[in-house]
Amino acid sequence: MEDDIFKALADPTRRALFAKLATGARNATALREGMGISQPAVSQHIAVLRGAGLIREERAGRFVNYSVDPRGIEAIGRWFARYRAFWPDRIDDLRKLLGEMDQ
Repeated sequence: MEDDIFKALADPTRRALFAKLATGARNATALREGMGISQPAVSQHIAVLRGAGLIREERAGRFVNYSVDPRGIEAIGRWFARYRAFWPDRIDDLRKLLGEMDQ
Protein backbone atom coordinates (compact mmCIF):
# COMPACT_ATOMS: atom_id res chain seq x y z
CA MET A 1 0.00 0.00 0.00
CA GLU A 2 2.81 2.43 0.81
CA ASP A 3 4.31 1.97 -2.63
CA ASP A 4 0.96 2.84 -4.20
CA ILE A 5 0.66 5.93 -2.02
CA PHE A 6 4.08 7.27 -2.89
CA LYS A 7 3.67 6.45 -6.57
CA ALA A 8 0.36 8.31 -6.56
CA LEU A 9 1.86 11.35 -4.85
CA ALA A 10 4.95 11.35 -7.07
CA ASP A 11 2.93 13.10 -9.77
CA PRO A 12 2.69 16.89 -9.25
CA THR A 13 -0.84 17.06 -10.65
CA ARG A 14 -2.06 14.39 -8.25
CA ARG A 15 -0.32 16.16 -5.36
CA ALA A 16 -2.14 19.36 -6.34
CA LEU A 17 -5.49 17.55 -6.50
CA PHE A 18 -4.80 15.91 -3.15
CA ALA A 19 -3.88 19.30 -1.65
CA LYS A 20 -7.20 20.73 -2.85
CA LEU A 21 -9.06 17.84 -1.25
CA ALA A 22 -7.14 18.34 1.98
CA THR A 23 -9.00 21.65 2.33
CA GLY A 24 -12.42 20.05 1.83
CA ALA A 25 -14.51 17.69 -0.26
CA ARG A 26 -15.07 18.54 -3.91
CA ASN A 27 -16.55 17.04 -7.04
CA ALA A 28 -14.44 16.42 -10.14
CA THR A 29 -15.54 19.69 -11.78
CA ALA A 30 -14.46 21.73 -8.75
CA LEU A 31 -11.17 19.82 -8.60
CA ARG A 32 -10.49 20.67 -12.23
CA GLU A 33 -10.89 24.43 -11.71
CA GLY A 34 -7.61 26.24 -12.20
CA MET A 35 -5.75 23.05 -13.06
CA GLY A 36 -5.60 23.40 -16.84
CA ILE A 37 -6.29 19.72 -17.44
CA SER A 38 -9.17 17.89 -19.08
CA GLN A 39 -12.01 16.18 -17.28
CA PRO A 40 -10.80 12.73 -18.42
CA ALA A 41 -7.33 13.53 -17.02
CA VAL A 42 -8.86 14.54 -13.68
CA SER A 43 -10.82 11.28 -13.66
CA GLN A 44 -7.64 9.28 -14.28
CA HIS A 45 -5.78 11.08 -11.49
CA ILE A 46 -8.72 10.56 -9.13
CA ALA A 47 -8.70 6.86 -9.97
CA VAL A 48 -5.01 6.60 -9.06
CA LEU A 49 -5.48 8.51 -5.79
CA ARG A 50 -8.52 6.40 -4.91
CA GLY A 51 -6.70 3.19 -5.82
CA ALA A 52 -3.86 4.18 -3.49
CA GLY A 53 -6.36 4.68 -0.67
CA LEU A 54 -5.72 8.42 -0.41
CA ILE A 55 -9.19 9.62 -1.31
CA ARG A 56 -12.71 8.31 -1.05
CA GLU A 57 -15.89 9.12 -2.88
CA GLU A 58 -19.40 9.77 -1.69
CA ARG A 59 -22.32 9.75 -4.05
CA ALA A 60 -24.99 12.41 -3.61
CA GLY A 61 -27.61 11.76 -6.26
CA ARG A 62 -25.92 12.10 -9.61
CA PHE A 63 -22.91 13.87 -8.15
CA VAL A 64 -19.79 12.32 -6.66
CA ASN A 65 -17.81 14.20 -4.04
CA TYR A 66 -14.24 13.27 -3.25
CA SER A 67 -12.46 13.76 0.05
CA VAL A 68 -9.23 12.72 1.73
CA ASP A 69 -9.40 9.23 3.20
CA PRO A 70 -7.91 9.35 6.72
CA ARG A 71 -6.68 5.76 6.36
CA GLY A 72 -4.31 6.87 3.59
CA ILE A 73 -2.95 9.64 5.74
CA GLU A 74 -2.46 7.18 8.61
CA ALA A 75 -0.41 4.93 6.32
CA ILE A 76 1.85 7.86 5.43
CA GLY A 77 2.19 8.71 9.12
CA ARG A 78 3.17 5.13 9.98
CA TRP A 79 5.83 5.18 7.26
CA PHE A 80 7.33 8.42 8.56
CA ALA A 81 7.16 7.18 12.16
CA ARG A 82 9.50 4.30 11.32
CA TYR A 83 12.18 6.75 10.24
CA ARG A 84 11.55 9.56 12.70
CA ALA A 85 13.71 7.81 15.30
CA PHE A 86 16.78 8.30 13.09
CA TRP A 87 16.54 12.09 12.91
CA PRO A 88 17.66 13.07 16.45
CA ASP A 89 20.87 11.05 16.06
CA ARG A 90 21.47 12.47 12.58
CA ILE A 91 20.96 16.04 13.77
CA ASP A 92 23.32 15.46 16.70
CA ASP A 93 25.91 14.02 14.28
CA LEU A 94 25.51 17.06 12.04
CA ARG A 95 25.93 19.45 14.98
CA LYS A 96 29.07 17.60 16.04
CA LEU A 97 30.49 17.71 12.51
CA LEU A 98 29.75 21.41 12.13
CA GLY A 99 31.34 22.08 15.53
CA GLU A 100 34.48 20.24 14.43
CA MET A 101 34.57 22.21 11.20
CA ASP A 102 34.45 25.51 13.11
CA GLN A 103 37.60 24.61 15.10
